[in-house]
Amino acid sequence: MPSPRTEPPHSEAGGHWYQQPILWLGVVVFVASMAGCAWIIVAGARSADIPLETSHTVFGVPATARSSHAPARPR
Repeated sequence: MPSPRTEPPHSEAGGHWYQQPILWLGVVVFVASMAGCAWIIVAGARSADIPLETSHTVFGVPATARSSHAPARPR
């Protein structure tokens, strides 16, 4: 007499998608990164962008929108 099957019928290789722990880890990481992005946007919107009082470049980026060169003279 064959032995009765002791495994549930849905315990095949892999199982259901919602039973995969790596999927839930991916969902948690994705949700945490989206929440972090939203928090950075809100925090950035709350703080004022105060212009720097300097005439030199900061990290290679000019502190003002004006060019340091004189405009070309028309001919």
